Amino acid sequence: MNTYDAIVIGSGISGGWAAKELCEHGLTTLLLERGRPVQHLKDYPTATKNPWDFPHRGQLPLHITSENPVVSRCYAFSEATQHFFVKDNEHPYVQEKPFDWIRGYQVGGKSLLWARQTQRWSPFEFEGPARDGITIPWPIGYDDLAPWYSYVEKFAGISGNKDGLPQLPDGEFLPPWEMNCVEKHISEKIMQHYPDRPVIIGRCAHLTKPQPIHIEQGRGQCQARDLCERGCPFGGYFNSNSTTIPWAQRTGKLTLQTFSVVHSILYDEKKGRATGVRVIDTNTKAVTEYQARIIFVNAACLNTNLILLNSISNRFPHGLGNDNGLLGHYIAFHNYRGNVNAQFDGFPDGYYYGRRPTEVFMPSFRNLHKSEGLGFQRGYMSYFSASRAGWWRGEQTAGIGSAWKDALTEPGSWFINMGMQGETIPKFSNHVRLSPDKKDEWGIPQLITSVAYDDNDDKMAADFVAQGSEMLAAAGCTNITGGNNHQNPGLDIHEMGGVRMGKDPKTSLLNEWNQLHACKNVFVTDGSCMTSTGNQNPSLTFMALTARAANHAVEQIKKKSL
Repeated sequence: MNTYDAIVIGSGISGGWAAKELCEHGLTTLLLERGRPVQHLKDYPTATKNPWDFPHRGQLPLHITSENPVVSRCYAFSEATQHFFVKDNEHPYVQEKPFDWIRGYQVGGKSLLWARQTQRWSPFEFEGPARDGITIPWPIGYDDLAPWYSYVEKFAGISGNKDGLPQLPDGEFLPPWEMNCVEKHISEKIMQHYPDRPVIIGRCAHLTKPQPIHIEQGRGQCQARDLCERGCPFGGYFNSNSTTIPWAQRTGKLTLQTFSVVHSILYDEKKGRATGVRVIDTNTKAVTEYQARIIFVNAACLNTNLILLNSISNRFPHGLGNDNGLLGHYIAFHNYRGNVNAQFDGFPDGYYYGRRPTEVFMPSFRNLHKSEGLGFQRGYMSYFSASRAGWWRGEQTAGIGSAWKDALTEPGSWFINMGMQGETIPKFSNHVRLSPDKKDEWGIPQLITSVAYDDNDDKMAADFVAQGSEMLAAAGCTNITGGNNHQNPGLDIHEMGGVRMGKDPKTSLLNEWNQLHACKNVFVTDGSCMTSTGNQNPSLTFMALTARAANHAVEQIKKKSL
């Protein structure tokens, strides 16, 4: 059978949610994944291995890092996780400007690998960019998405504290993780010196106290192992494999098909609508077409742009829905270029338990209510953690012999690591497009990335380093160092845009329900739909947008409007 009520392209965070919602409402749904099957529990081969179980103790040999200069820069790429990452030669692309495209082609996509930090966007995220004149207005606001944030939070399981902050709205939380003694001390000192800079424990998609809905999903409490990127046998963190996809499968309405690269979306000019997708088997290269009433494109930001750009017809010679020529433009991301490190010599008898899966967070305090004339636009949130010793201690502590080795077994000083996550400005010049002559092994044009940081980003990073250093000094830290790491765009793994939402079809591709303006039965709800990036983590917003759009699609089908 090649005909379904709905087709969902991509099985990651947003695709899993689309499949769940559509199947729960009774739609027969084909979920297409270009990669291999990964079944929860069964296909986590390294989840319970010890460091000594790996030939290189978890480190990657030189021949792998030299063959994979892009993916090797990702913090989560290791001997224990490499099977979940796309290697550099497996799906080549053209870097017109340096861009580190990190990908996971398997059922669950990058939901197996994400850092699991989940914050709601605030009204400042939705309203600020248009207020400051850096992009078109969002067609929705916080109030439109708030009930859907609650909906996905309850199902996914989000730990956090109700902090009562307008710049970081509260959600439906499980009990929060705790700061350790040094983090509490630093937080208190920062808030004493800077009353407008609240410091909170991070909110993350981990089950600190599973609720009945999570038990029904077959998931258990997070064990604070910090081995999440291997896949969690406890189901302690949210991913598509343990949660949304099995939930969709139990309805009997889901067909999950792997090794299926989507070449393009088919458009019928007489009907004025998309009718299905053209799929290439990754192994045999056989081409098959599937039909559906509605199509959700959730292939992850850049691949979604690629599919739409490659979906050409007489009606859309430059890509599906691309009447205004903006498809692939206004790609944005998050600015992680600033880092500050320090040492703290107090609390020599203090320690902590486990490997907490989140850090201490400070919501944005720059350009929040208005543009403050700081020399850069928009703002950043920051995060830090305090730990004893750390894996780097042996590298940074001079010495030799048995006395040196014995000293390394002691707890040692406290080390502080602080980083930033800043909003970047969507620009027309930051774009992706199809190569006119280079194709991948399935005959699909390779993607050209032309995305870069700018002066605004570096000024923002410099402000963070200055402010972070000042705050840590006020908290009593010593040996403070900081700077710009000059990492490439893409390594943040928060790429967004290219198929942005908006009210006006002349300046945007999608309407307020994530439908293509020019092809209403195609929905886009992954990172490519974002009009701006905010400075909060985006994944929770992708989930909420997807649930909202899927339920709208179902309503329109019932009304026979789609």
